Amino acid sequence: MSAPALIGLGILVGVAVGGLLVWFWVAQKAARLEGELNIERALSEERDKAFKLQLEQVEANKSALKIEFENLSRDLLAARGKELVETNSNSLNAILKPLSEKIDGFQHRVNQVHSDMIQNSASLIQQIKQLETVGLTMSADAQHLTDALKGDKKLVGNWGETQLERTLELAGLRAGEHYDSQASFKDEAGKRYLPDFVIRLPEGKNLVVDSKVSLVDYEAAVAADAEPLRDAALKRHGEAVKAHIDNLASKAYQQLPGLSSPDFVMMFMPVEPAYIEVMRNHRDLFAYGYQKGVVMVSHSTLMPILRTVANLWMVERSNEEAREISARAGEIFNSVSLVAERLASLGGSLQTASKKYNETVTALIGRQGLQGKVERFQSLSAKATRPFPEELRPIITENDRLQLSDSKGEESTEPSSH
Repeated sequence: MSAPALIGLGILVGVAVGGLLVWFWVAQKAARLEGELNIERALSEERDKAFKLQLEQVEANKSALKIEFENLSRDLLAARGKELVETNSNSLNAILKPLSEKIDGFQHRVNQVHSDMIQNSASLIQQIKQLETVGLTMSADAQHLTDALKGDKKLVGNWGETQLERTLELAGLRAGEHYDSQASFKDEAGKRYLPDFVIRLPEGKNLVVDSKVSLVDYEAAVAADAEPLRDAALKRHGEAVKAHIDNLASKAYQQLPGLSSPDFVMMFMPVEPAYIEVMRNHRDLFAYGYQKGVVMVSHSTLMPILRTVANLWMVERSNEEAREISARAGEIFNSVSLVAERLASLGGSLQTASKKYNETVTALIGRQGLQGKVERFQSLSAKATRPFPEELRPIITENDRLQLSDSKGEESTEPSSH
């Protein structure tokens, strides 16, 4: 064989041997891997069995735990529910007990109020019955008064005068001091007049007020249920007021001697609505009365005039007090002047007495006085034991002190000579 063939054969043999070796190694590797795989399968089967056992155990434990948890929850819920019931019961008792007490108190109060209402109702019914009786009595009395005022002229006049006097008192005027009722006056012919009220003014002046009541026609106007009837009644009411004006004007109270009244008198109408109706429907009556010296007034219009009179009296009283104070001040000044004159006279007497005293003291204790002349007697006589008073001094008055001060001042101002 040629060398290349041998070489090729050797290469083939080497390749065959290498392939066998590779196959053998692959076969061993495959066998080993298969064994490891079998081992792994066996282990996997064992793990699957163990896992199944663990899973079964877990399921069993889970069921047991579930049962235990349910039992524990049931017991816990039962205990908690009981505790909650007790707590809620205590809380509700704490809340509801005061409420219950208040409700009981409220119920007691309601019962008491109801009982009081029953008693008050009975008392109220009794009082209503009494009021009804009183109302009926007052109604009857008012009707009687109305009938009397419409029929009895004397009673009507007295009632009007009472209302006028009440107005005077409300204004602050006092009977006997600021006004007189039924004062008597006589005219030049000796005829006697009795004005209802004479209001006193300062400085001796007077103001006459007379009450005139007209109710019959006014009451008919108020009670009229038809406009024509009402207008007719108001017309008659105006005519009645005009008649009162004429009657009062004919008396001429303002011209009575000694009255010192302004040239008019005031006609007082005590029924305010009646006065308003006259002023509304018969406006010319006011001017008519004024021309005759009669001024129509009611309570509301008379009150400012009376208040003015009261203020005038207050001013007059203040003026009197001022005049009295002035007179007293003059008397006090005169008394003080008299006391000053007497003091001046007393001062002159004291000054004279002081001068005489000083002259006597000087004659006694001066350089040429008696004291210096008799001092030697003390040494000559044993009986001369009484000491001569040292406090014997001349009295220096304020005038002497001023003269002494002036003399010293003049000496100090003189120029000194050397």
